[in-house]
Amino acid sequence: MPELTAEVERLSLVIEIGDMPVRVHTTDSQFLSLLQDRYAGFVTSTQQAEIEFDVDLTPPRVADPYAPVRVTQRRGRWTLERGDFRAEWEPALRTGWIRQTANPYSIDAVLRIVHTLVLARQGGFLVHSASAIRNGKALLFAGVSEAGKTTISRLAPPDVTLLTDEISYVRKQDPGYVAYGTPFTGELAKLGENVSAPIFALYLLAKGPENRIAPIAPGEAARSLLANLLFFAEDEELVQSIFHAAFDFVSRVPVSRLTFVPDARVWELIG
Repeated sequence: MPELTAEVERLSLVIEIGDMPVRVHTTDSQFLSLLQDRYAGFVTSTQQAEIEFDVDLTPPRVADPYAPVRVTQRRGRWTLERGDFRAEWEPALRTGWIRQTANPYSIDAVLRIVHTLVLARQGGFLVHSASAIRNGKALLFAGVSEAGKTTISRLAPPDVTLLTDEISYVRKQDPGYVAYGTPFTGELAKLGENVSAPIFALYLLAKGPENRIAPIAPGEAARSLLANLLFFAEDEELVQSIFHAAFDFVSRVPVSRLTFVPDARVWELIG
């Protein structure tokens, strides 16, 4: 008698960040629910997707949380690796796979990496920066850990729409740049709003005894921006693209040093 094999139901959802829809397939309904909660506000009903990933869930195992990320390309296929996941993506076919345990952190990293690769070819980038919209204009607040990204976000007045307190999504759109909301959160643990606006200014954060804004020369501005960009690929062509994007950005967007006392009065200077 022939063996009967049960067909496993294939479930999917589309996560759209920065106007780029990514479809994720899974056979695990609990994992699908986890993704719906994790990316609330960024899950869309669109049937079109620019990239599709099959997620293969593996049993829980101990992974090194400090393992480095490796992103390499061979013959048009990208390999993404860290201690807690392995993934492959083939841009020409717009498909890939992810092997990970049932957690939201691994797929979060994969999505960030893939978006950096796509943006690099378009003149955009992801940057360690809080961002918000005020009066129809996007404002970026960049800085290393403890510089004040979460603080400036928490102090924002009611007329400010938060895009993120940790990782800003920047697309080139002549004659300038546009910032999009992201679900990539920092200490505030609050997803950004899924909206966008033209970028009006970039502020490099520093805590100090008073609130003040001081313009920065283009060279210093570009170096500071590059120090805060997220990029992992071992690819000379894309690295060059990221350098060009940073210098082009500071030539089009005003960059200033924002020194501030951590209280709400700082927003009287902003925007």
